[in-house]
Amino acid sequence: MASEVKSITSESLEAAYRELTPSQSGFTQDLMASNTIIPVLDLTSAAEGSSVPQYLQTALAFGSQTAHAVNNANTTIVNTAGFYRITGAFTFNDNDPSALAQLILSDGTTDKIVYGLTPYGTNGVSNNLVNNIDFTVFVASGESIKINAASTYTYFYGTTRQVADVNGTLVNPSGFTPQ
Repeated sequence: MASEVKSITSESLEAAYRELTPSQSGFTQDLMASNTIIPVLDLTSAAEGSSVPQYLQTALAFGSQTAHAVNNANTTIVNTAGFYRITGAFTFNDNDPSALAQLILSDGTTDKIVYGLTPYGTNGVSNNLVNNIDFTVFVASGESIKINAASTYTYFYGTTRQVADVNGTLVNPSGFTPQ
């Protein structure tokens, strides 16, 4: 049985075709369809499976990490636009009423607490608390990320790593070259 060619009249399909194939901008004939199966072979790197999975792209790496140790201070840890992975741990003594541990996004005027810990009450018993964090945060131009470890007994130990620039272009771990 011979294949039959039919005209397709769909403005949305034709508009999508013109948008995706700018070299065809002057082409004015209708799209055509056939009941013949034509295989398409995708030779791109994504099709062959060589693209890096997201969880590997965000891996911690010696050359990509910036280490932070904050105690009894409010410290800016990131002030360049982009996407950042922040990992670490807040520790504090809950018998200290001034203990405060916060991860803050700031635009220079207003602070927004993204994550925070405060003592839940003192009962005369000294408890050291540890809370691990692992966040991916977007920082726009003019914004920053701060750590507030506001007491003698409050600490943040952790790292930051840029995982993508402000436009979303991925930043691979230092020393890694995908094949």
